[in-house]
Amino acid sequence: MAEGKELIELKFRIYDGTDIAHSTYASSMTVASLKQKIIAEWPQDKTVTPKSINDLKLIHAGKVLENNKSLADSMITFGELPAGVITMHVVMQPAIAKNKTEKRKDDMQKLNSCRCVIL
Repeated sequence: MAEGKELIELKFRIYDGTDIAHSTYASSMTVASLKQKIIAEWPQDKTVTPKSINDLKLIHAGKVLENNKSLADSMITFGELPAGVITMHVVMQPAIAKNKTEKRKDDMQKLNSCRCVIL
């Protein structure tokens, strides 16, 4: 098979143990493209739903996969399992709310030049 044309069978496990987007993917597919597919197939009955690819992290073999890398670049171990299906974990990490950012700025203003808290 030509390089980049190798197929990998994947499924993605979300926070409640549900598996989604079980399919075969090209090893040349990027992590960002996978995340888009996961968002498109996200179950509508879940209380937490990702809004963008930046809300998701894909984890394989203890490593968080980078959006700009392909599956092959991410060193996905394919073909080593008897069943041939690789399960990746999907972690939701929504964008930080502005209120938390504003609070951090307020806390930073309380610090003087020696990084001591002024009460």
